[in-house]
Amino acid sequence: MEKKVVSLEDRIPKLQQQRKQKTNRRLISFLSIFFLLILLVIYFQSPLSKVSSITVKGNVHVESEKIIEMSKITTSNGFWNINTTKTSQLIEEHLQIKQATVEKKFPNHIVLQVDEYDSIAYLEENGVYKPILENGQVLKDRTVKVPADAPVLINWNQEKDVNEMINELKKLSPSILNSISEIHHAPNKTDPWLVHLYMNDGYEVMASVRTFSKKMNTYTKIVSQLDENSKGIIHLEVGSYFESYTPIESKEEGDEAQDETEG
Repeated sequence: MEKKVVSLEDRIPKLQQQRKQKTNRRLISFLSIFFLLILLVIYFQSPLSKVSSITVKGNVHVESEKIIEMSKITTSNGFWNINTTKTSQLIEEHLQIKQATVEKKFPNHIVLQVDEYDSIAYLEENGVYKPILENGQVLKDRTVKVPADAPVLINWNQEKDVNEMINELKKLSPSILNSISEIHHAPNKTDPWLVHLYMNDGYEVMASVRTFSKKMNTYTKIVSQLDENSKGIIHLEVGSYFESYTPIESKEEGDEAQDETEG
């Protein structure tokens, strides 16, 4: 079998073409990198590389301006220089912020997403109401006029007692927690943890902090078994019993007197 012989003259054009193509590819790659570097330099020198706007989401009680201030982000900051982890930690130093996340949105927008602690109760002091967060922190520098979203603690003078009460409130179902209007600390000789509750449905409850959540979680069941026209005090200190505002004997006597009058 004869081998095909390619002369050197025939091979040279092909080699030259291959070299030219290789050189062109290198030139294109070099020019692409060069122009990319130029664009990056222009970008970082332009206002586009700075933070243009900041949005705060998820806040209810803490003002957006305060959250932005705590983040230490301004429109003079470089967009890519912002440390999202460190910024989140700065925002979470606020007593009412449970968690914060920082999101960068190209080309230069920042989103601060926060999750606040809920107010689980309010502490009454000299006619003003101070929010108590679900983590037990009392916001002493913030007050509200008329609390409507959580129970009011009245006559609570010791921080440790407040913390005990808050720990019990956190164990309640949302429906029962929302049904409590006021919780008065009413210690006596037999029970230093006695509390007197005023409920939104018109009942009163006497209970002990030590067994509060366990017994109060049965409140709805207890009320469902009572005459809706008979209001009074539900005792949950040791056992469970109902004390009507109007004694049964008085009611019966009134009925008898009415019968005699009619007769």
